[in-house]
Amino acid sequence: MKFSQIAQSIAPSATLKLNAKATRLRLAGEPVIHLGGGEPKSKVPAPALDAAIAHLQTGEVRYTPAAGTPAMKDAIIAYTDRFYGRQVERANVMASAGAKQAIMVALLALVDPGDEVVFPVPYWVSYPDMVKLAGGVPVPVRAAGNSLLPTLEDMAAAIGPRTRAVLLNSPNNPSGQIYDAEYIRDMIRLCEERDVFLMMDDIYHRLVFDGAPQIHCYDYTERSVDDARILVLNGVSKQYAMTGFRIGWAVGPRDLITAMSNIQSHQSGGPCSVSQTAAVAAIEAIHGSVPVLRQELQESRDELLELLSEVPGLVVHKPGGTFYCFCDFRACSEFGDDCTALSEYLLEKVQVVTVPGAEFGCPGFLRLSYCGSREDIREGVRRIRWALDSAGPSTLRIGDRVIQR
Repeated sequence: MKFSQIAQSIAPSATLKLNAKATRLRLAGEPVIHLGGGEPKSKVPAPALDAAIAHLQTGEVRYTPAAGTPAMKDAIIAYTDRFYGRQVERANVMASAGAKQAIMVALLALVDPGDEVVFPVPYWVSYPDMVKLAGGVPVPVRAAGNSLLPTLEDMAAAIGPRTRAVLLNSPNNPSGQIYDAEYIRDMIRLCEERDVFLMMDDIYHRLVFDGAPQIHCYDYTERSVDDARILVLNGVSKQYAMTGFRIGWAVGPRDLITAMSNIQSHQSGGPCSVSQTAAVAAIEAIHGSVPVLRQELQESRDELLELLSEVPGLVVHKPGGTFYCFCDFRACSEFGDDCTALSEYLLEKVQVVTVPGAEFGCPGFLRLSYCGSREDIREGVRRIRWALDSAGPSTLRIGDRVIQR
């Protein structure tokens, strides 16, 4: 059977593949610890659930406009005013089936075959393949030395005549690193000078720790939303723990939003009406759940960092946000750069799920998630340390089972 060149060039999502394998092991009765997850374990906000139930009970679950319901658009407008200090109109916003779809539709609207999209290393696993799906050429930019934050000069050198967009994710998945205000300001100026779009993947922008300010791109340009070369992408999945509702959005110049909406109208149609109703309720809730989630994640991060500090040779980059920790295992593992083999070994040997750093552009690293329970964090690190410490005890007890080295 013959498939298209695009189909042949696209690999399955590494995180979804690992999730599926972990699920199979759990169903088989294996005591799996999942440190590879990308969704908070906290409950969906009660107002969102109540709104979804009420909507379902009407029995009127219908198609929605391609760019989102008026109520969803108004909620996005209010969110943008509250957290970005910019007043926008309905023509400047669109809702989508998750922030992932918003990014994909934006790329389809901006990129012609052979055009380039520049993004830092490490990057979210889907960025390169999403650019390829749009017919474009991904241009990952690696920082010098052991840094996980490429400099502005690094990024500027990668922008060429075929560059159509720069894609930034801050706080970053997988590293949790944050680009500071000066960097965002200078990146906006660079994109304006080069006439390329800055796509800000802000899905984690409220999940920042240690009292650090939330950095919002519109603070660093004097241009209007319609004139700025900025597209902001966000959603309810991470900050409201509503991953299953699949609602994201985009805010940007009305001409770009119109083009994206036209594409989405043929690609999938409007997002789910029930999900949009729930998302509106979460955004409008007076007593928001985000501060509680942020505090819980910060405490989990601190405990994870303390536990990881006891693993000899492990290099840990302290995350300033998200719920991920990106660790360099090259000095404490016999696998060296082959982090895929290391991840598979940890899953098979001690039933701990991690995500190989190669999927994010960094061989030798693993991404560990701390959005699960504290018990899972403690047990997961205990197993990892045993698996890597050849000089330690020869056996490990996992529940009723004893594992030999």
